[in-house]
Amino acid sequence: MRDDDTFADDPTSSTTIGGSPLGSRDRRRLPLAVDTQERPIKPVGAPADAPNVLIVLIDDMGFGASSAYGGPCEMPTAQRLADEGLRYSRFHVTSLCSPTRQALLTGRNHHSVGMGVTSEMSTPEPGYHGYRPASAGTLAQILAGNGYSTAAFGKWHQTPPVEVSPSGPFTRWPTGEGFDTFYGFMGAEMNHWYPQLYRGTSPVEPDLLPEDGYHLSEDLVDHAIEWVTTQQALTPDRPFFTYLAFGATHAPFHVAARWRDTYAGRFDSGWDVQREQTLARQKQLGIVPDGTRLAPWAEGVPHWDDLDGTEQRVAARFMETYAGFAEHTDAQVGRLIAALDEIDVLDDTLVIYLLGDNGASGEGGPRGTFREHLVGHGLLDDTADMAARLDTLGDPTTYPIYPVGWALAMNTPYQWTKQVASHLGGTRDGMIVRWGDRIPDPGGIRHQWHHVIDVLPTVLDAAGLPQPDSIDGVAQQPIEGTSLRYTFDEADAPGRRTTQYFEMVGNRGIYHDGWNAVTRHGTPWEMVDTARRPFEADTWELYDLDSDWSQAQDLAARHPGRLEELRGLFEEEARKHHVLPLDDRVTERENPQVAGRLDLHHGRASISFGPSVGRLTEEAAPNLKNRSFVITADLEVGPNVNGVVAAQGGRFGGWSLYCRDGVPAYAYNFVGRTLVVARGSSPLPPGRRQVVVRFRYGGGPPGGAADVALEVDGRVVGTVHIPRTTAYYFSFDETFNIGVDRGTPVIDEYLPVHNRFEGRIRRVHFDLEPPGRGGDDGHLRAVMVHQ
Repeated sequence: MRDDDTFADDPTSSTTIGGSPLGSRDRRRLPLAVDTQERPIKPVGAPADAPNVLIVLIDDMGFGASSAYGGPCEMPTAQRLADEGLRYSRFHVTSLCSPTRQALLTGRNHHSVGMGVTSEMSTPEPGYHGYRPASAGTLAQILAGNGYSTAAFGKWHQTPPVEVSPSGPFTRWPTGEGFDTFYGFMGAEMNHWYPQLYRGTSPVEPDLLPEDGYHLSEDLVDHAIEWVTTQQALTPDRPFFTYLAFGATHAPFHVAARWRDTYAGRFDSGWDVQREQTLARQKQLGIVPDGTRLAPWAEGVPHWDDLDGTEQRVAARFMETYAGFAEHTDAQVGRLIAALDEIDVLDDTLVIYLLGDNGASGEGGPRGTFREHLVGHGLLDDTADMAARLDTLGDPTTYPIYPVGWALAMNTPYQWTKQVASHLGGTRDGMIVRWGDRIPDPGGIRHQWHHVIDVLPTVLDAAGLPQPDSIDGVAQQPIEGTSLRYTFDEADAPGRRTTQYFEMVGNRGIYHDGWNAVTRHGTPWEMVDTARRPFEADTWELYDLDSDWSQAQDLAARHPGRLEELRGLFEEEARKHHVLPLDDRVTERENPQVAGRLDLHHGRASISFGPSVGRLTEEAAPNLKNRSFVITADLEVGPNVNGVVAAQGGRFGGWSLYCRDGVPAYAYNFVGRTLVVARGSSPLPPGRRQVVVRFRYGGGPPGGAADVALEVDGRVVGTVHIPRTTAYYFSFDETFNIGVDRGTPVIDEYLPVHNRFEGRIRRVHFDLEPPGRGGDDGHLRAVMVHQ
């Protein structure tokens, strides 16, 4: 039978197509050739005039930091985009990293999508669990579903920490939330010299080192440029959405000395003078009205003249480093803008440049620090020690953040800082929008009151896309943002956002029709075990923001009735958006045992790892804090073996079990300040060896003392006493690894790279006592698990 006679010559066939029987001699013959032009396959396409979209997000930058907003940090790219677009003077964020990012990408308030605090501080409460619901689809999902190519580069701080492991799930990673491509890091902050990155969901590390000229911000933009130019070369008919979220200018302030030294001497007059200078420039620019006053100085923060000469010298160098860091970041944005211009797509691109995800950070405390984790554990750095190392500030041996006085200056003219959602220093940031000739008055300033949740509906409005009713079959909860597209054309258009609540770690406020009621509950640099007052005892303030731009005059005593109305409105909004119950803990919540978060290991007291396990974040690794434990390493070694058996953290906090020239050692690094080592006295004999670390915690409050014994084949070869242990976290950027210490080294005795263990690791086993208990040798017997 011929192929073309399959149906035509078979009288017994009874197949029906379109309802016509195919069993009679008089039927029509089927077509033998297909016309492929009649019904071509076409992908979903964006509207014909939909713009490309580029959102750039700077981390931890205050309203008064950039030169585009009157600040001292030279940011010519921001200035160029402002001159060719619009600056917004009353744009607001949430006062912390993860909440702002989740609000930005979902168009919903942060509590509405479970991100009431950073992902590392989440609790089981509905507004704080840290899991974006499928009913709150992201901007990337919407645009990808409407024909856009999508890519994210840089900081991604929205995935629940327990899901940041090789086991996933990956649905809340960037590539699971609508982005075709991701290159960046997953946590709160990152070492810019030795970053630990992901391409998609696969861990990668840069090919270059700091001595080769590597810097994370440059790397991110290199990848963004490569992606955009390739995408446009292959599919120029498809618009793109690029989300570029820098780790800068969040701590650590890492930048080459030449950028820092450009600002040498420029901050010697101090932060009080800087505030006055910045406010004067802001008035000249029209960013704030002429009658704007500096908001009150934060209580407990020294004025510049209160510092002695050494303290001033150290503080000035911190600000020089930060300013160089900020300018370097803006220069990388400039490279991306130039690349878009070169391929002739810049004027077809809606550029949204967000100069901060919260206000400038006061988490460096009154002195600043070369080791950020000190402040996170309630400790101060030593000024004399910092003064002796000023030339190193910003290099790979440091992990710095400036004193809170500079944060207040970078938030000029507003009061308070990051974390403080009640006051504008924590929530008001610069935003610049450029969109070619779609902006009728380039260089204009817009004073309408808006919030970060308004970005998503603005992009959809500009692209001509509706807000979706469902995504992947899941009905969508309402988008709570309001498009600010109307402001592009009308400088004096009445504002369309009339009400917005704020809350972060107990600091709270409400804006309504020009009035603002706020109460500050905590102090940002007092993050550990602070005896705070009851929420009921908090003092509320009242401001008329239409006449008092900077919250300089508290009207609570003059208008008690209005204050009570606004407090009632806050309670309504808090109930509506899952803000309650309030929780004012900060660092304490970074310990999952305290916060009640899901434990990846489900409380197991016995965990074993093979030789290839690595890149586990703090919450995916065994929790060794505030407890006794035993580490048993089953090894096969040759003579004079070198390398790391297991390690967690790095130069600024962590621990490592390693060998050097065959001699085993266990190093414990307390927040980069104290380093102790239990070391053997002779090399391991070649062959199969059992190396054991017995860590006996002394009990008591978090971070108590401990004693360590190092054993080889059942014999103690070294001991050490640790006067203070890590209470809450080893590191936000470094990871747990078997067979290597990635990133910076826990101890400089081995190199930050090329420290892989030279022998064979059969298994590394952990036996864990319950948290808070001291251990003894009877309870902590090592269990050998053979492969």
